[in-house]
Amino acid sequence: MSMHNPPHPGEFITEVYLKPNNLSARELAAKLAVAGSTLHRILTGASSVSPEMALRLSKALGRSPESWLAMQYNHDLWRAKQRVNLRDVTKVRLTAA
Repeated sequence: MSMHNPPHPGEFITEVYLKPNNLSARELAAKLAVAGSTLHRILTGASSVSPEMALRLSKALGRSPESWLAMQYNHDLWRAKQRVNLRDVTKVRLTAA
């Protein structure tokens, strides 16, 4: 079952970790050992969570790397479904699988 408009991981980080814990993006960036600008791009949705960042987030915030990547994938897929027109795509008739 697909989620309706799943959040970008950056939005999730802001709402679940930063705001409730009075943690600044700068503090989290230091804990992740990344530049503040790198984390800022993720928090604003301008950049995606990479496998490398998923590993860092997992260690710093406690979720699995797979969960961070799945969150990014679900967000990206939902957005693609909103903008990709599949009207002219037709099914290929396969004789062997």
